[in-house]
Formats: sequence, C-alpha cells, structure tokens
Amino acid sequence: MANQPRTESLRMDGLSHIAEKDGRRVRNGALEVSANNGQTAPIHNAIEKMKLTFEDFKPGHFGTFGPHHVSRDDIISFASEFDPQPMHLDDEAASRSLLKGLSGSGWHMCALLMRISWDGFIHNIASAGAPGVDEVRWVSPLRPGDDLTVSIDVLETRESKSRPDIGFVRIKNDMRNAAGQTLMLATLPIMVLRRAAAGAN
Repeated sequence: MANQPRTESLRMDGLSHIAEKDGRRVRNGALEVSANNGQTAPIHNAIEKMKLTFEDFKPGHFGTFGPHHVSRDDIISFASEFDPQPMHLDDEAASRSLLKGLSGSGWHMCALLMRISWDGFIHNIASAGAPGVDEVRWVSPLRPGDDLTVSIDVLETRESKSRPDIGFVRIKNDMRNAAGQTLMLATLPIMVLRRAAAGAN
C-alpha cells in the first residue's frame, strides 16, 4: 500500500476569524495542511490560498509552522560552505567544544527560519520585504536529527508614515526542537502591503 502523506494541523489563531469569514475550511481554529518537512516545496495550501495583507495581522499568537527535519548531512553541508568552524564539521572537535557535540551553525538556523517561514505563510502574504532584524539569540544547539517548528507571535503593527501603501508587522519567532526546547529567538519587522494597495496589484 502506497504511503499516504500525513496531515499536520498548524495553529493559526490569528487567522481563524479570516477563514471563518471567508468560508474556508477551519477545524478548531487550525488549518489542515499536508506536511512536506519543508524541504523544497511550499506546504501545500498552508493558508488555503488566502492572500494576507497588513490589516489581517493582529497582536497575539499568529501560528506555528513546520516541522522541518535537519540531518547530519544538512548540518555539515551548510557549515562546509558558510561556517566551517570545527564544531559544525567534525565529531571529535565538536566533543571538545563548549557545545559538547556536533551542532549546526547559528546562521544555519537563521536560514532555516526563513525556509520554514516561507513555506508556512510568507509565500501567501502581500509581502514588501523587511528592513532588517531587531534581535537574534541562539539559545540552544541545533543537533543532527532535530525536527524544527517555529512559533510566531505578532508583537505590534503600525502604518508607515512615509509609505501609505504598506505597514510594519513586528514579529517574534521561537524556533524549537521536537522536545519543545527553544533553539533560537528572533525579533524582526516585516513590511506588508495594505489591503487597498494589494488589491491594485
């Protein structure tokens, strides 16, 4: 019997009112999507083809996205090209480091945050980019075999004073492994088109 893709329920509390209003399928405030481990293709119908604009973001919990599996080869491949420190490449050297074992680069976690976020929701918002990052903290090591999820909270929203067609949405990202341990925290603003501007495009 062929393997069937398993179904993940991703919590998207900030979108429940939108989905209900537009008649899209919601079950207990969660949207059902097929998991793809975040490897290459966006999560299929993750937000049921909703195109979110600035007005759709409200302070509070926005959603939890993933999982994305990280293998030993993933860690070594990234480090070999972008961060070739011994603790990311060699078991023996890593055992002598402060991390006490092979671990992924912090910059690898940043790249994974972008991958998981894109698969989960960014591909379906009226994104205008981002002006930078407020803070990134590497809290615990990324280990081979970790399955990562990212929980996102909207901290605040504000309209742009110089660009009436966009607004700023400041979000906090909490990347965790399957045990619920926080590996990385990142706070940053994203720029999102306002509804009138998005409708004109």
